[in-house]
Amino acid sequence: MEISQQLTEEFKLRPDHVENILKLLDEGNTIPFIARYRKEMTGAIDDQVLRELNDRYEYLKNLQKRKEEVASAIIEQEKMTEEIETAIAAAQTMTEVEDIYRPFKQKKKTRASVAIAKGLQPLAEFILAQEADPFKEAENYISAELEVNSVDEAIAGAKDIIAEIISDNADLRKKLRTLLENHGEMQVKMVKDDEKGTYSMYADYSEILPEIKNHRILAINRGEKEEFLKAKIYFNPDIAKRVCCVKYVKMDGNQACAKLIEEAADDGYDRLIQPSIEREVRAILTDRASEQAIKMFEVNLRPLLLQPPVKGKVTLGLDPAYRTGCKVAVVDETGKVLDVGVIYPVPPKNDTEGAKVIMKDLIKKHNVDIISIGNGTASKETEIFVAELLKEVSGVTYAVVNEAGASVYSASKLAVEEFPDYDLTRRSAISIARRLQDPLAELIKIDPKSIGVGQYQHDMDKKRLDSVLGGVLEDCVNNVGVDLNTASVSLLKYVAGLNAGIAKNIVAYREENGKFTERSQLLKVSKLGAKAYEQCAGFLRITDGKNIMDNTAVHPESYKKAEKLLELFGYNDSDVREGKLKELPQKVKTYGEDKAAEYCELDKVTMKDIINELIKPGRDIRDSLPQRQLRRDILSIEDLSVGMVVDGTVRNVIDFGAFVDIGVHQDGLVHISEITDRYIKHPSDVLKVGQQVKAVIIALDKKKQRIGLSLKQVSNKKAN
Repeated sequence: MEISQQLTEEFKLRPDHVENILKLLDEGNTIPFIARYRKEMTGAIDDQVLRELNDRYEYLKNLQKRKEEVASAIIEQEKMTEEIETAIAAAQTMTEVEDIYRPFKQKKKTRASVAIAKGLQPLAEFILAQEADPFKEAENYISAELEVNSVDEAIAGAKDIIAEIISDNADLRKKLRTLLENHGEMQVKMVKDDEKGTYSMYADYSEILPEIKNHRILAINRGEKEEFLKAKIYFNPDIAKRVCCVKYVKMDGNQACAKLIEEAADDGYDRLIQPSIEREVRAILTDRASEQAIKMFEVNLRPLLLQPPVKGKVTLGLDPAYRTGCKVAVVDETGKVLDVGVIYPVPPKNDTEGAKVIMKDLIKKHNVDIISIGNGTASKETEIFVAELLKEVSGVTYAVVNEAGASVYSASKLAVEEFPDYDLTRRSAISIARRLQDPLAELIKIDPKSIGVGQYQHDMDKKRLDSVLGGVLEDCVNNVGVDLNTASVSLLKYVAGLNAGIAKNIVAYREENGKFTERSQLLKVSKLGAKAYEQCAGFLRITDGKNIMDNTAVHPESYKKAEKLLELFGYNDSDVREGKLKELPQKVKTYGEDKAAEYCELDKVTMKDIINELIKPGRDIRDSLPQRQLRRDILSIEDLSVGMVVDGTVRNVIDFGAFVDIGVHQDGLVHISEITDRYIKHPSDVLKVGQQVKAVIIALDKKKQRIGLSLKQVSNKKAN
């Protein structure tokens, strides 16, 4: 089956759309560019589906390449048959291709290779034919020169060859692997005391493979790696050995030969097949679980990056700490640092009055609008202090932000380059302030694995994880758009068509020549050629440029067509700048969409996108999302009680539920069974990071700081 046909069937897309997508990818177009500017060719498929299709396309291309390599290697050995050729063509996975190639690989020294060197291959084939007495035949292979000293030695060598033949059978291995996947049982034992109780549930654990959850596979793997657990997959060996025998033993053949084949099959299964099949199935389970974990990281990271920014606010960032004090940084509406300092409102100093004086002075001096508090060590005490402070200060609110990765960023080379005059603790406070103002611009500087919204991310294949998360960063940056005159290298490098080198060149050009006044100036940037310009231009904004379209997602390739559209309905640039195009969609509809699109030489999908952009230049898709909850007061866990309904924000979505911030420092857990009354496959079907929810407290352990929440029971409770 052709790759395009297979992708068409797997993704349930139109054949012409798939052909177009593959052509666009092969031509070097980026996924954000294809998703935004080639909708008419793709059926308006979104960037996430495009990435999944691209991943699958790459796998199928690599699979095809490997098939060709294997076929070539077998042909070179002059062993290719029509049956093998058909098997290679039908193989759906790399594992199946490697199974087919297994008998033809150059092997290291094995018991079978030793026996073959002693000339016992014909005896093995004689036994497999099952036509006559094997022991009598074996007498012909006794040879002092070849070190075969007896019939028993000849028979033993022949059985070694037969065991390897059985082990190398691709169909048999596939059947046994399927049996193991569908009916095998994971059995786990504790081999070393786990004082923290991390692996206590796996101390004596077993579960059939089709039912075991992905996060348990990863937990077991980590437990083995840390040498607390020992795991194996059990499948009834008697059944497996019968499967091996059925393929080779003839019902009407020589019984002595049949018995020798059964013995060889038993040995082959125990010594060669079972260990490798178990490894393969463990790898399949791990790959599947890892993909799910990576998917969950992707699902959580996207809404976290796309949190609505708190725009136009002078922000005071607080990086809480005990002994070394809370680091303070004030930044203006654009993120420029205005002031830094340190206060000691929490133990051991407890200088709340002194801290209040400093905070009030900073708030008054810089007209602070909002306080951003990191959620790490001493966050609860710092939040209590801020809530008390705001009783004495009017017009200021606060929010707690996830500070995961702030310390990693603060110690990075990038942070040193950005803030050479501040130590890492001040840089962390600056980052916390900026995370509230523009989460995407700040979080983009941090390795996604350090942001803290995944499961087992440090156990994942680094290359695969980086690829997926890099795609999320790229999609988010390009969906939002980037201000060409203020964006950092960290942000610019994720724009479609750009890389870190070109991003640095853009900033260097900007510093040397001043602000960009039109997108076409990008072509003057070193190493930014026509292809890169085509890919990146539509995602880069100039807020006060010569052409108003430079502050929209309208691509330069469509400027003349967009101008034609404006002229058709009596509008000009000034009307666009002044936001006077609200009636344009209705005018187009009245005139006729097909007719307007034909006149402007546009397809209807692109025309609608252009209209949406011209109606509101500079629009930020994040502004339409639910805004962050800002607070002036705080709850303590001591204030909570079972049955209370609280407001919360989803912090992390995982396989078995979600953690929700309800404003008491300790996140509550909503188990998947408490999310909704209807059946859902996964919590992410309903919840996403940053989502505002109401929850009822259904379990409370104040000593262990554990809070159980329910979303589905809220309707039965009176709001707190």
